[in-house]
Parts: sequence; C-alpha cells; structure tokens
Amino acid sequence: MSIGQTERIIQGGEELFLQAGIKSVTMDDIAKHLGMSKKTIYHFFSDKNELVIALVKKKLEEDECQIKSIMQNSANVIEEMINMMKCSEEIFSRINPIVIHDMQKYHPDAWSEFQKFKADVLVKTLGHLLTKGIEQGFIRPDIDVKILAKMRVNQVEMGFNTSIFPVAEFSTWKVQYQLLEHFNYGICTLKGHKLLDQYKNIVSD
Repeated sequence: MSIGQTERIIQGGEELFLQAGIKSVTMDDIAKHLGMSKKTIYHFFSDKNELVIALVKKKLEEDECQIKSIMQNSANVIEEMINMMKCSEEIFSRINPIVIHDMQKYHPDAWSEFQKFKADVLVKTLGHLLTKGIEQGFIRPDIDVKILAKMRVNQVEMGFNTSIFPVAEFSTWKVQYQLLEHFNYGICTLKGHKLLDQYKNIVSD
C-alpha cells in the first residue's frame, strides 16, 4: 500500500511541476491535486526537496531502461541514433524548461543526481555507441569519442537553458532536434549519411 501511495505522490508532483515549474508548486497544491491530506504526503516525504529528489531518481531510472531497450532493439548504430531521436522527441515534448531551471537553482541535490546520471550513464553509453559506429564504418574514425560524447550530453543541457533559448522565442523540441541533427551529420561518414537519410525518410513518411 505504501509503495502505491509513494508513487501516486511522485506522479502528482510530476504533473504539477511539468505545468508550472517546481518553485511555484507547494505541498498544499500537490495535496489538493491528489485529494489527500498534506499530513499523508509528509508521512512519505519530509519536504518538497525530498519529493523532487525521488521524482528525479525515478525518471532517470525510466530513461536508462528506455535507452537500454533502444540499444538492444536496433539493427545498427544509425538506427539507434534515429530511435534515440524519436525517444528524445517524446521526452523533450513533456519537459518544461522551467523545471530544469528550478532544479538547478533551488534543488541542488536533485540536480547533482541528474549530473551523476549524465556522467555515469549518458556519456558512457554515447561513447560506447560512437565506438561501435566507428567499427561499423558509419562514424568517422578520426573523431575523439570521449570529447564528442561529453560535448553531445552537455549540448542537450544547453538546449534547455532559457537564457540562451528563451521559451517565448524557441520551441524546446525544435532546439533539441536541430542540435541532434547537426551532431549526427557531423560525426557520420558518407556511408553513415546515406543510411541516416534513408531512416529519416522512413520516419517522416
């Protein structure tokens, strides 16, 4: 029972945070949204910060499972990259850049979980992907895998930076798509470009 309640509170928090950002949502708001008492929420989470950390950990675990599933079910590196793009589209379309900003500014523990995930999972996974792509002849052998894996992961974060890409002016998904496409075409060999174009036509048809 308690696990179900915990998940319900995390989900309720997520729904409100994605709408309005983290800072402007109170524990009262979450309690009202879920139709439960604030006391019940405090039984599971001592404060909003603890709830934000639990939510971030849950989302990162889900993202890691999704990434592993994509890598296992793709025929080659280019297909993995295209599938990652589709998976990213779905993730980014849900994210409110204000959430990223609020997490950085007001919830450093949750932000450090995200940074750890970035270094331990995303950079390593991408490095592995690029190395495999070089072996398959789709990715340029002259690239420095470590540098470009770090660059790409930090590029995603930069795409969420509202001081660089204000929400009123830019669609978050469009920014991320442009950055990813630029990256993909920059690292591919001619053989990789051909396959990338083929997959893109399949996706857009």
